[in-house]
Amino acid sequence: MAHIIVIGAGQAGASLVAKLRNDGFDGEVTLIGGEPEIPYQRPPLSKAYLLNEMTKERLHLRPESFYHEHNISLRLGADVDAIDTANQTVSVGGETLSYDQLALTTGSSPRRLPAQIGGDLENVFTVRSLADADAMAPHFRNGARLLIVGGGYIGLEAAAVASKFDVEVTLVEMADRILSRVAAKETSDYFRALHKSHGVNIHEGKGLKRLLGEKHVTGAEFTDGTQQDFDFVIVGVGIMPSTSLAEAAGIEIDNGIKTDNTGRTSAPNVWAAGDCASLPLNDGRIRLESVPNAIDMAEIVAGNMMGASNEYIPKVWFWSDQYDVKLQIAGLNTGYNRIVTRKGEHEHAMSHWYFKDDKLLAVDAMNDSRAYMIAKRLIEAGKSPDIAAIENPETNLKSLLK
Repeated sequence: MAHIIVIGAGQAGASLVAKLRNDGFDGEVTLIGGEPEIPYQRPPLSKAYLLNEMTKERLHLRPESFYHEHNISLRLGADVDAIDTANQTVSVGGETLSYDQLALTTGSSPRRLPAQIGGDLENVFTVRSLADADAMAPHFRNGARLLIVGGGYIGLEAAAVASKFDVEVTLVEMADRILSRVAAKETSDYFRALHKSHGVNIHEGKGLKRLLGEKHVTGAEFTDGTQQDFDFVIVGVGIMPSTSLAEAAGIEIDNGIKTDNTGRTSAPNVWAAGDCASLPLNDGRIRLESVPNAIDMAEIVAGNMMGASNEYIPKVWFWSDQYDVKLQIAGLNTGYNRIVTRKGEHEHAMSHWYFKDDKLLAVDAMNDSRAYMIAKRLIEAGKSPDIAAIENPETNLKSLLK
């Protein structure tokens, strides 16, 4: 009987094994995860879960009974030691498992501060796992002093949660503005104003020199020479694809585990999907860190493992929740040279449309789901609206779809 092993029990891995069973694969399926938890959602960890608005059980993608009922063997809290692609085996927990096909859905891991500058002190956290969220939760209390290092979406989401607990929040971003790597200045300006209105102290163009303290963190020294006392620190300086296992097995790496447009890696009968996978797009390669990509790519790979030859064409979209603002992003803004700002129908509703010359690339929509949905449909259809129509507040955006 054919045996499919999936390494990585996050969103992609869970989606892949479910798709295999839903599409009629009747061989053995083994899902291996390094955490002791059954597969769960990660985005709520830095939002609803920390706010006590979502229980641990609601984080689970599916109940544990699903895996039993669908004859999916779970190996949780188990780190894979090695993959032997020549003999098609996986070593885990002192046992050697043979596979007919293998999928790598190993996800990503957060960048951490070096130990030399205090990154290994107690009360210094990243936001990636359930254990991370549980460890930092007791520190969110009235009057606590929090330093957030990094002004990307993870850092800003953590700041929004902390402010709701009346934590004193200071956020430092080494670049000249928050969100500089992922968004236009206009979007940065919107979220800077939003956070400052909630009492978050944002310092841009200011780096962390070192954390202070002997056993646990007590403060920080910054690149401008200033020092400040803190009770805990959250580090949000990006994530890295988890590729060490694949690399050790001789599988080709290119900003992630290199795949073709069907999800195949350089090793026979080995596939990859999700945050860890690098895939071809247009004339280059891309790695997408999002829930939709993890689900969609994993499901394409599941079908291809069963004999299909479907190409994965990503439909790029992301979201972020901060305070009462929902940011929805469609498309990739790489290479834009023009931003068109359009006000929405409600207060604080706004969208920023990214163009390269006359071509629509992406949109950032803040509390403006109509603009988001229409832009998303246009981008996926390869259509670019007239810029003057976007600029005109009288334009009915729905008419752009005709």
